[in-house]
Amino acid sequence: MANAANPMSKPDPNEKLVKVFDTEQEPEALVVQGLLESAGIESDLMATDLVQDAFPGLGGVVLLVSEEDAEAAEKIIESYRNSPPVDDETAEING
Repeated sequence: MANAANPMSKPDPNEKLVKVFDTEQEPEALVVQGLLESAGIESDLMATDLVQDAFPGLGGVVLLVSEEDAEAAEKIIESYRNSPPVDDETAEING
């Protein structure tokens, strides 16, 4: 359940968590996390920043879900990856 300090709900830390998504772009990870949450799947967002002195600019973000939610989460993510990107200009013309 989400609390006031963290509106995104997280999986139970006592459950086995599995990685279902990774990206170098935090905004993309937040979009995917929102898609999962709207489907009732709790996820945890973790930064994977590498040592910046040795690997400047490298790192990323991973999304973890409980093992029992992994299959459903992967289907949602696959659908997200297969959907065409939204072009703001096209959306205005066609919307």
